[in-house]
Amino acid sequence: MSVTLGIGSRVRHPALGDGVVIRLHPAAYDLSFVLYGLKSVGREYANWEVIEALPPEEAVSFSEAEKALVKILKTFNAVEEIVPLGDRWIGGTLLLQPEDESLKPKEIPIEDFFHKIVMVRDRLRVMEQRVNSSNLNDEEKVNLQQYITRIYGSLTSFNLLFKNKADYFVGSKT
Repeated sequence: MSVTLGIGSRVRHPALGDGVVIRLHPAAYDLSFVLYGLKSVGREYANWEVIEALPPEEAVSFSEAEKALVKILKTFNAVEEIVPLGDRWIGGTLLLQPEDESLKPKEIPIEDFFHKIVMVRDRLRVMEQRVNSSNLNDEEKVNLQQYITRIYGSLTSFNLLFKNKADYFVGSKT
């Protein structure tokens, strides 16, 4: 027996991995798979595991479905946001020069360093989500949020590496 899936339903396909239904067609679903992007799968396909079946609703616009999909994937940490490095830094290196000239300096490709900064930001966002969805009382949540905000503030020095201001770290605005 096949189940009719609605937009936002999550499945695990044996070949394509985890995916989310983003559009319904009369004979197929359009799904976004974490590793393989957008794929169409027939509605009668039965070899996948339905992780979460949401009922089909009235027609939803593509942009609404896209927003829902991004929210779901971010919630399950299945999407890493692509954050561009500022153009002037591409191909550059970070040089760590010890004061003692007898010691060898360390060179790191800026792209590698930038990737680590972005990963710190992504992990802070996941921590923030987990704090917000935890069973902590409101006071404990606020206290932890304040620490996270201060961490973001400490990382604002790295904003010069980002291409887009929308990707900047933002601390508390006092």
